Amino acid sequence: MRPCAVGGVLLAAVAAARLASVSAAERQEAKPKMNTLRVYIGTYTWKVSKGIYLMQLDAATGKLSEPELAAEATNPTFLALHPSRRFLYAVGEIGNFAGRKTGAVSAWAIIPETGKLKGINQQPSGGPGPCHLVVDRAGRNLLVANYSGGSVAVLPIADDGSLKEPYCVIQHQGKGANPKRQEAPHAHSINLDAAERFAFAADLGLDKLLVYRFDAAQGKLTPNDPPAASVAPGAGPRHFTFHPNGRFAYVINEMGMTVTAFAYDAERGALREIQTLSTLPAGQAIEPNFSTAEVQVHPSGRFLYGSNRGHNTIAIFGVDAETGRLTPIGHESTQGKMPRNFGIDPTGAWLLAANQDTHSVIVFRIDPQTGKLSATGAKAEVPYPVCVKFVPASGS
Repeated sequence: MRPCAVGGVLLAAVAAARLASVSAAERQEAKPKMNTLRVYIGTYTWKVSKGIYLMQLDAATGKLSEPELAAEATNPTFLALHPSRRFLYAVGEIGNFAGRKTGAVSAWAIIPETGKLKGINQQPSGGPGPCHLVVDRAGRNLLVANYSGGSVAVLPIADDGSLKEPYCVIQHQGKGANPKRQEAPHAHSINLDAAERFAFAADLGLDKLLVYRFDAAQGKLTPNDPPAASVAPGAGPRHFTFHPNGRFAYVINEMGMTVTAFAYDAERGALREIQTLSTLPAGQAIEPNFSTAEVQVHPSGRFLYGSNRGHNTIAIFGVDAETGRLTPIGHESTQGKMPRNFGIDPTGAWLLAANQDTHSVIVFRIDPQTGKLSATGAKAEVPYPVCVKFVPASGS
């Protein structure tokens, strides 16, 4: 494990320009056609949960199969898929691994015939309490955010899908406005832009989106100039996502119950705030048990969704593709308590909401014209579900 040093940028910005030139209509026409999707659910292994669970989603009807255990693991809360679809990775949201003050990251091989997972190896995450991870497009690097430790790290991936020890670890510094929640850095997510020239770490403790230049060939992160974008003091940025056109980005703020829209300069890796809106209905006060969790843009680029814990809803916004600005559309009950991550399937037809405290995954149909959600009646019982990841089943 070593600190990061300045490395050359080898990926061109042309990928972002190409992505931005594709219209929403073209993306919708080109959306994947598949019959069955495997759905992997990451969980907290409290009391009854044993690890990562697997279900099948009928992409035509929205029906779910009964969940089964895909692999045993400790607190595999957040998952990431290798671009080959042969490997799955999971954080181990713990504070001590192999006698060190760090969490873990696990590599799993996906058994093609069944979708079950076969363990490959584990490595330290570079800090305690890892909570989010992504794999780059080439499948050569895994990037992880460590919440408790307030750090981000890059782990190289070998040809067989196995993980190597963190090659690059960056420790965040500072604190935020709220002495109880922001007494130190808390890296809550890490994401790459379309060209994979820049990585973005949402740090709840600092009220910042820290921006890093990403060298995929070397597996290195180096501070960008500008080094960060800020949100309102005490907002607590959590999860982050890009619009499919690559021109806009959005962060959901856990403590402030807001979502902030940014214009994105792909040449400089710079974010400029456009707008901040509440994720709650007009007139709804923030109660002590309220917080946000996930944010995602629909594959069409027309809608944005965010989960409200405590209020137990999905907030729905329309997206102006020209300006990136959001317009509130409404809220839909998740039919459970403490919705964490949710997943939108690759076709854009279904949203699966994971209700952590009521042990349920609920299927909603997405109206392609309005963006509104309607419960289908399909439900799966999964203990302490956190994260939803889709993988096309073999033959789909």
